[in-house]
Amino acid sequence: MKIASWNVNSLNVRMPHLSQWLREAQPDIVALQETKLEDARFPDSELAALGYRSVFCGQKTYNGVALLSRVPFTSECVTAIPDFEDPQKRVLAATVGDLRIVDLYVVNGEKVGSEKFEYKLRWLAAVREWLRAELQQHPNLIVLGDFNIAPDDRDVHDPKRWREKILCSTPERDALRSLLGLGLHDSFRLFNDEAGHFSWRDYRLEAFRRGWGLRIDLVLISEALKARATAAGIDTTPRTWERPSDHTPVWVQID
Repeated sequence: MKIASWNVNSLNVRMPHLSQWLREAQPDIVALQETKLEDARFPDSELAALGYRSVFCGQKTYNGVALLSRVPFTSECVTAIPDFEDPQKRVLAATVGDLRIVDLYVVNGEKVGSEKFEYKLRWLAAVREWLRAELQQHPNLIVLGDFNIAPDDRDVHDPKRWREKILCSTPERDALRSLLGLGLHDSFRLFNDEAGHFSWRDYRLEAFRRGWGLRIDLVLISEALKARATAAGIDTTPRTWERPSDHTPVWVQID
């Protein structure tokens, strides 16, 4: 199965891109972030025509997450972090076959030391406790999405410029490592140790053409799935299309 994640940065704008990519890339399961759509406006029927069932949790203008699958979902679906009060629609968990899929749109944090930054760290701490419980119940766990954290300097086009800035600060990276410490693996790094592979590129300063970016979109897999992973990558093709998202899809192949 090919399992992917893509921050589409407005599904209303990017639906033609998503449709084209689904037809060309043929993923089995896709996690979306920043759909920016209320549930009543989600294009469920259009995606069904492409062969994908959908579960979704959205809000107007901001945030929003969704899961698409060629394989039926079970009836149970989680749309909020347990015991953590948060009106923002940033998480979605569902089961597909023997796989538990958790879609995350991690808080950006705005600026190191700001109130939003502290909220990001609290949010990640709550997610860690939730994932700890999820792993106990679902050993075949995949946690994927826009993490808004570059794991290390290999994932940053200019580490010196970004040092201790938002998305690359020590507290954020420590929080991500605490998730990995539960027994999760960054699937991309199972197959590629090189620097210079990015999933997000700013719209400004011709960042895509210049090769400037960050790898902040991740697919984390549990220890039980590590041996079943056969490939992982970043698909930059949609970034070349007209009016693209600033993110590109990331994916893992699981036998």
